[in-house]
Amino acid sequence: MDIQFIKSTDADHLLNWQMICNAIIEGHKLPKAQLGDQFLECGDKTVLSRAAAIPGLGQGVKTVTVTPDNPQRNLPTVQGAMLIFDDETGTPKAMIESDIVTKWKTAGDSVLGAKLLANPEPENLLVVGAGTVGDNLIDAYRAVFPSIKNVSIWNRTFKNAEKLAAQKDAVAVENLAEACGRNDIVSAATYCLEPLIKGAWIKPGTHVDLIGAFKADMREADDALLQKSRLFVDSFETTLEHIGELMIPLASGAIERSAVLGDFYDLVPNKAGRQSKDEITVFKNGGGAHLDLMVADRIWKAVN
Repeated sequence: MDIQFIKSTDADHLLNWQMICNAIIEGHKLPKAQLGDQFLECGDKTVLSRAAAIPGLGQGVKTVTVTPDNPQRNLPTVQGAMLIFDDETGTPKAMIESDIVTKWKTAGDSVLGAKLLANPEPENLLVVGAGTVGDNLIDAYRAVFPSIKNVSIWNRTFKNAEKLAAQKDAVAVENLAEACGRNDIVSAATYCLEPLIKGAWIKPGTHVDLIGAFKADMREADDALLQKSRLFVDSFETTLEHIGELMIPLASGAIERSAVLGDFYDLVPNKAGRQSKDEITVFKNGGGAHLDLMVADRIWKAVN
């Protein structure tokens, strides 16, 4: 059996952000995905395996390792691969480098959430976190929202924000509270254990996009923000019981399960969403193998 291997360099130039948004939209019009996740904690390292089956699209499994100190070795923090299978025969179709799947899925997931929830024609974007995801978010938001005129970047290490800002025609900011209060969209991609984005800072009408937390002890937004906002997720199944962003406030009673109003299966057919210009919307991007599969299938089609 010959399995096609797709490197990032084979496909990256064939993709665009609107294409990825459309892939996620179309994927959510198919029957609901069946999902299976496994998380292994190996000291400060994490092994994540996520599997999905979507009738009409196929099956897929993505496995990655997350090694926080890899940058000191000049290696990526996240490494892995995704295997996709034919819907009817179960035959492996391709193995795809995980970095290209993760790149397009992660930022595509968030920008689609914003497209479905943010007020139209946003002009000011704040990206919290100057890593690879933050870099991709700026490209994705600008592509999907041509109305964006000003991009600000905040990072704990200010020089990293300055470096990314110089590359992206953006502005590095030091005062996170002030920056949160003057932007239309706040998109956070950090590895935080304690809430970084405070509800008291967020003005009416803002859309807040939370990406960084992916483990049970991680969160980026405080209780006050969740309590004053209309809450949405990309997937109920991958966020509510696996990621601290919602697990912790749900367990403490700070929010009720009913406060989480919908996921993409509700947002795509317009069964849920923003109801007024002034309300604050929060979207938790928790990912999921079904999203990986939707994006991986589009990558495979682009190459073939």
